[in-house]
Amino acid sequence: MKLAKIRFADGTMRVAVVDSVANEARVLDLAQVENCHSLADVLHAPDPAGLANFLIDPNVAPLEMSAVACMAPIDHQEVWAAGVTYKRSQVARMEESEAGASHYDKVYTAPRPELFFKAMASRVSGPGEPVRVRADSQWSVPEPEFTLVLTPGMKIVGYTIGNDMSARDIEGENPLYLPQAKVYRQCCGLGPVIRLANEPLNLEGTDITLTICRDGLDVFQAETSLGQLHRSLEELADWLGRENDFPNGVFLLTGTGIVPPDELTLEDGDQVSIEITGIGTLENRVVKASSSPVLRHI
Repeated sequence: MKLAKIRFADGTMRVAVVDSVANEARVLDLAQVENCHSLADVLHAPDPAGLANFLIDPNVAPLEMSAVACMAPIDHQEVWAAGVTYKRSQVARMEESEAGASHYDKVYTAPRPELFFKAMASRVSGPGEPVRVRADSQWSVPEPEFTLVLTPGMKIVGYTIGNDMSARDIEGENPLYLPQAKVYRQCCGLGPVIRLANEPLNLEGTDITLTICRDGLDVFQAETSLGQLHRSLEELADWLGRENDFPNGVFLLTGTGIVPPDELTLEDGDQVSIEITGIGTLENRVVKASSSPVLRHI
């Protein structure tokens, strides 16, 4: 089952069950259950799929997906991310940062993973919304990531697609600049839907494909598999929950196994498409300011 936040032409937003095969959405009537007001309330229920089926509004006919827009499937959750979880990511991070190469090498094999805060909901872009390249970055790339949806009790309740926008030149200059390379406005994409984790996940059969389109032409495309992930999903969720509380739940981007070549950087107007088996496709347009403020040392 897939859940989504959908928006009608008049701006009204509702929670819905999405049937990708039939290309339709069934609106949920959240008012049927006390204290159920949002997508997160459904996700955090003991049986999200059962509750969603119960809440399908019989008075609203199935909607063609072309008649609505999927929004970022987030309410008030935080978004975190894991780094250096694929061998390809380890190599790329070592290449971009001469000073920090040994650190990236060590974290790949260390028991403790790299985990960092990525965004609040206000910095997240949904399907069709823009993701941003920092104006002071000359080498930025998208990072396509299989993303966990976690309840306040740190249970993996679903999966979605994440785009961890990254300024590789800023991070490569000094690993301590990681927050500036990763955390800024429109730095993260999520969506289009949340696939509930109520069935076993085939890691090897879950493909992740990244396509970058510029002026109508594909300038980069690559694919990997979730089976290439160096750590288990449960391990990453467990580490994130240690000595931490997420009363609203949390999204965890699990790292990337696709790294564009060094000579490629995102430009204003590029289209980024991330497809993951069983979830769908997240598409975002890239925006970048034409100039950046002059840095002055005082």
